[in-house]
Amino acid sequence: MVTSTDAPSTMTTVVLPVSLSDITYPPDAYTEHATIAPGSATETALNKAATILRAGGVVALPTETVYGLGADARSTPAVRGIFAAKNRPSDNPLIVHVASVPQLMRLLKIPAIPEIYAPLVARFWPGPLTIVLPLPAVADGDAPMISPACTPGQDTVAVRMPAHPVARALIALSDVPVAAPSANASTRPSPTTAAHVLRDMNGRVPLILDDGSACDVGVESTVVDGTVFPPAVLRPGGVSVEQIREAGGDAWKNVIFGSADAAASQTVRTPGMKYRHYSPRARVVLIVGPDADATAQAYILSEKALGKVAVLPARGFNVPSWPSAAQGRIACVMPLGIAGPDIARNLFAHLRDADDAGVDTIVVEGVDENDEGAAIMNRLRKAASEIYEHGQHIIKH
Repeated sequence: MVTSTDAPSTMTTVVLPVSLSDITYPPDAYTEHATIAPGSATETALNKAATILRAGGVVALPTETVYGLGADARSTPAVRGIFAAKNRPSDNPLIVHVASVPQLMRLLKIPAIPEIYAPLVARFWPGPLTIVLPLPAVADGDAPMISPACTPGQDTVAVRMPAHPVARALIALSDVPVAAPSANASTRPSPTTAAHVLRDMNGRVPLILDDGSACDVGVESTVVDGTVFPPAVLRPGGVSVEQIREAGGDAWKNVIFGSADAAASQTVRTPGMKYRHYSPRARVVLIVGPDADATAQAYILSEKALGKVAVLPARGFNVPSWPSAAQGRIACVMPLGIAGPDIARNLFAHLRDADDAGVDTIVVEGVDENDEGAAIMNRLRKAASEIYEHGQHIIKH
């Protein structure tokens, strides 16, 4: 059972359990409806959540990447409810989630997915991949298929089909395209459990669906843009650029990374480019490079390491071998893991855990940027206040 200690009192937030064993959803991008165990608590919870979505409300739901905060992407008042709950800047775009390719084409009036995405959709949908599509044309006098609040100042919309059975079943059951950013207060680490969501959203949303486990991927989806040439990765995430090149064929073999950051005046095409993200309350110090172990020791022994210190080692920090003076400054050690998927899965949770431990400084070991490392380092660079990278010291904020 999840509980919260710091809750606004604007509404009552209910947490309803759902069980993956109650949902059967073949991994098929063209299958639109799940089979849900009749009479189960899962069916009851999903029906309540679907009713809220159809009525223009906001619900929190698990996905394989992170927990999302969902609302009907066609309704501007509903989408504004997401921005209000998160205190999210209104020019930060939202990704639209669908349950199947037919639902995408039917609800968003998209005649066909551009051919450039065909091999990626075949391989990674449902899953942690978001594609950028041209906004569907709208006849004069007709309302747009997607609320402009999802796509501020843009002529494209980002779309994903999540693999999590609860997310897909809810989207299919409600039969609305669901705009769903991460279910955290803006700038905070993304939530990977229902307890994280309740900590940030208690009193801000009416319902949280709790599948009883942590999100499997642990970082947000990869966003790819095939409307430009060469095609670009706008945000690294749960699908690596190596996987995109392998699966995408000739069209994606020269895929590039788009800018990770945007200027204050720039219109952005995907979330996570313009504002501070993923930051705990404690000061995050990111240390990268072959000398990271020695740099971390020196930092912790210096006057720069303020207050209580948490250390998040990955593959290179050898904390047990550090001198006793350095170890004496450490309040807690939270290993991220060795394998890339484990580091990604643990990253946001450990940043939150360090905050909950009451530390003032979090020293995090960076990783190489192959495979999952690109997404991990993208999040860490945005969360960090200071970066030590190959001898270079960068103070961000």
